[in-house]
Amino acid sequence: MRDEPGDAFERKVCKPEELAARVAGLKRPLVFTNGVFDILHRGHVTYLARARALGTSLLVAVNSDASARKLEKGKGRPVNALDDRVAVIAALEAVTLVTWFERETPLELILAVKPDVLVKGGDWKPEAIVGAKEVKSWGGTVHSIPLLAGRSTTSVIDRIRGKS
Repeated sequence: MRDEPGDAFERKVCKPEELAARVAGLKRPLVFTNGVFDILHRGHVTYLARARALGTSLLVAVNSDASARKLEKGKGRPVNALDDRVAVIAALEAVTLVTWFERETPLELILAVKPDVLVKGGDWKPEAIVGAKEVKSWGGTVHSIPLLAGRSTTSVIDRIRGKS
């Protein structure tokens, strides 16, 4: 990633192998969330702001392109490449640090950083969130944040394609 004036947000981007060291310097409580964040929209921004409000620092883990394709979100997804999705998330004020993961779930990252708060969108029941059992085992909390109705990347793509 570039390091030019105006690109200070890219300092928030952290390679997975450097994550433990970077997280050690963050203020707690640490909130962890993850997702594809393909085409950023108001629902994402609201969700991330609400997640950050649950702690002092917010770590966002983004699915790699291959990991996102395994989720079968639709043909041609993700639309935006990983480095672009990570950069856009890093530019958000609510986000403290952003990384990515190659596996189908971020469990390995959750175990490495031991967040105090684990968060996913309202389409997830807290007990079904990957890492919930582990976060609760070390005294953390798990939250499902309500989604904004009608706000999704799929609906944006459908409108662009003239499907709705």
